Amino acid sequence: MDRAEQALTELTEISSQVAAAVLFDKSGKVVASTLPAERAERLASSARALLEAAQEVRAGELTQLEGVSGEGSVFVVRDGDRVIAAVTGHEPTAGLVFYDLKSCLRRAAEEPKAKRRTAAKPMSKRAKSSGSS
Repeated sequence: MDRAEQALTELTEISSQVAAAVLFDKSGKVVASTLPAERAERLASSARALLEAAQEVRAGELTQLEGVSGEGSVFVVRDGDRVIAAVTGHEPTAGLVFYDLKSCLRRAAEEPKAKRRTAAKPMSKRAKSSGSS
């Protein structure tokens, strides 16, 4: 499992409000998703269109967006070239969902931690001098 897929898995485990999510790049290419491919492409395309439409009426870079319907909400968060879109049920806690989505984007972007090697300890002077003379 790659880092983006792992981040989405962790998101759906910790955030009970997120029903589905998709990570994609600024061109709309899906990187990872909790949805089947066709639905993931559709959500990414719709989220990208929402960002572009909102950007036209607002100066500066738009970083987050929430769309609410009677049945649930769509959240979109952008961080540089990475974007995550998620759908929730009715009346989610918006601040918490945004926090979870931003955390997911950060985890997906993290480089895998390299295994640390323990350096050999230098021999003490006493150990060196206790040899045969």
